[in-house]
Amino acid sequence: MIKAQKLKYQKGSNDQIFQQLRSEANTIVNRLVDKRKGERVFKAILFPTLYFAAWACILLWGRNPAVLFSCYPLMGVLLVLNYLNVIHDAVHHAIFKSRRLNEQWVYLFDLMGANSYIWKTRHVLYHHNYPNVDGWDTDIDQSALVKVVPQAPSSRFHKYQHIYLPFIYPLFLFNWLLIRDFKDFFSNSRIVQKRISIPKKEFVKLFFFKALYFMYMLVVPKLVLGISWATLLPAFIIMIFTASILALLVLLPPHANIEAEFPSPDNNKRLPYDWLLHMLKTTNDVNGENWFTRFVLGNYNYHIVHHLFPNIHHSYYPEITERLKLHAANNHLPYRSYQFGATLKNHYLLLKQNRTDFNIWEEDM
Repeated sequence: MIKAQKLKYQKGSNDQIFQQLRSEANTIVNRLVDKRKGERVFKAILFPTLYFAAWACILLWGRNPAVLFSCYPLMGVLLVLNYLNVIHDAVHHAIFKSRRLNEQWVYLFDLMGANSYIWKTRHVLYHHNYPNVDGWDTDIDQSALVKVVPQAPSSRFHKYQHIYLPFIYPLFLFNWLLIRDFKDFFSNSRIVQKRISIPKKEFVKLFFFKALYFMYMLVVPKLVLGISWATLLPAFIIMIFTASILALLVLLPPHANIEAEFPSPDNNKRLPYDWLLHMLKTTNDVNGENWFTRFVLGNYNYHIVHHLFPNIHHSYYPEITERLKLHAANNHLPYRSYQFGATLKNHYLLLKQNRTDFNIWEEDM
């Protein structure tokens, strides 16, 4: 199978601004590295420990329905917090100096149900290189049920996507764990296979870790607690719903909204903007600088800087963002940041804008 040629960005005056910003970002990191090192390592240990501690509580006291139906949703929350604070940085080699240690931490995702190999490929090779580019950004290619990109093909049911999708979003993690991972492995038409050939050992790891996940999340509690599936499965499903909703509340605001652009490459595989301008046109920040966004949400609201410098740990984003804002103001660049509620509204407006004009009750002529 012939692999696709990668896309190219324009060259321009903004490249010099980006290099200056990169230099300033490195200066900030060097100045704060000793102060922030402890936080990086502490969070890398804390959040996985809390996740598996919640699982241990289920095994110890899960016969009590209050514990069962509290700890499973808590594991859903902690799954997302592990992603935001640990796994997301580890995949960019931003926690430890050791590349190998970072890669070992990424295996937490396999233990939590998602396939780390295919997610790393999606996230690093495609989403980070080509955010909001149809046919290249895997984050906007979630399901045929949703039309995110305005210029993408329409289906009749998209006319009502702004109505039905909020009710389907709680199934986000079900789709990821049970459908999307497998499609990316076994369908040659998937975006993720445009530029890679999946090693055979990764197929083995896919099935091994999926089986391990459902074994410890469902089979082991069933055997240890001796409770019925009718009691256990609803608790697990509530966990999936909880994780799905929290994940989307964090993941949707930076890219999938009506204020963002969705650039298309020309016939020569060249995108319309340079690297810096593309990130500013396709990504926005979410307002908020406090302990919660910093420690709990992993500064995910400072998303533009993350796309510009993904190998820098999230603890440095607030300081680097201040430099980005200054450069944007001085050079008339479109830095955008919105209140959280506005980002959700903008996402809804994007779904509504992209609905079709077809009447689903009409028959084809």
